[in-house]
Order: sequence, then structure tokens, then C-alpha cells
Amino acid sequence: MTGTPDSDTPASAAPNDATLTTAGLAPTGHGKVLIIACGALAREILALRARYGWDHIDLTCLPAILHNHPEKITDAVREAVARHRTSHDRIFVAYADCGTGGTLQTACAELGVEMIAGPHCYAFYEGLTRFEGLDEITSFYLTDFLVRQFDAFVWTPLGLDRHPELRDMYFGHYETLVYQAQTDDPTLTDLARSHAERLGLQFERRLTGYGDLETAMARWAAAG
Repeated sequence: MTGTPDSDTPASAAPNDATLTTAGLAPTGHGKVLIIACGALAREILALRARYGWDHIDLTCLPAILHNHPEKITDAVREAVARHRTSHDRIFVAYADCGTGGTLQTACAELGVEMIAGPHCYAFYEGLTRFEGLDEITSFYLTDFLVRQFDAFVWTPLGLDRHPELRDMYFGHYETLVYQAQTDDPTLTDLARSHAERLGLQFERRLTGYGDLETAMARWAAAG
């Protein structure tokens, strides 16, 4: 099922990253299957839908910045499921645990909706089995979305825009910035490398593609 990762989402169809960060994405109301996703996965889900012609899949996204407040994710997903329960035949949740401490899994089980297995998107992009075998406690991960939104999710929330001297306090125990590339984009690679330099870390790029997100979506598409 896995295709070659590329930048195959037309620019006109790609949501605005700033909007996905703070507001998310509303569903179109078309499609028997609804995926409730983190805004950080919107471009990837739309790219996979376009690639495989999964036109029966609709997408709505919660604000990606919820990842900086994981205690809010579970209630937000509950509310989204309740809001859209009657408008689609099937609902799936494109989140991993994402720092919710298991509460999201419990909620999804109670609601009867499937979510993606794993602790976070870094694990399912890498492939959960492979990620579990890695010993990378000194690695700091970025995805395509986080490379583009590095300032909004890392630099500014940590106050490094105002106090760059705090960098080593936050990142002194890391050694490598690992860029998990969903798309083969030289511009994003250069940007990710510059982020590693800003953090004083070594740089590694892995072309992971969409990993277990693609596998989950294929299963959900078939179920619909």
C-alpha cells in the first residue's frame, strides 16, 4: 500500500498551517466516513485521500496546538465525536495517545471509535514496531508540519525568541534532531537542518513517508 512520499497535495487544496494550528479544519459534510484528526496531520490525510481516491472520506481537524496542552485533547475529541455522530456513518480518530496518559484510548473505547495505536505521531510515522525497537532518548523529533511550524510549537512557546540563552537548559540532554520526512522536499530538509543548528543539535533526516497513518487510513477506507 505504501507509495513513494512526495509533495502530491496541490497547493490550492492544502490547508493553511497557521489556521490548522489555532483553529483546525471543518468537515465538508461529504463522505460516509469521517476522520477526526489533529491539525498537524491534515495535509498528510488529504494527500493520501487524493492519492488513493478515497472520496468517501471526510476530514475534520482539531487545532494542532492542543499538543502543547495534551490534557485538553480527550475532551475535545469527545465533543467532536458527539457533534458529528449523526452526520457520518463511521467515525475514526487520527490521534495516537499524544500525551493524554491513556485517557484518549479509554474515551475512544467508550465511544466505539478506533484511534491510531502508539504513543505519538513520531512512532506511527516511523512505524510502531520499528520505533519501539529504537533507543533514541537523546533524539528530538520533527515532522513535516513541525518543521514548517517550528516557531509556533517550539521556539516561541519555550520563550527562546525572548531568551535564547535558555536553549541549552531545554535541549542540553538531546544530541540529534531527527527529521521524519513525510515528503521528499529539499526546501523542508534545509529548513529542518536550520532548526537543528538553532538548537545546537546534530541533524538526521529519515524519509518515513506516512507510516502507520497510511495503513490505518487504508483500513478505515475499506471499512467505509
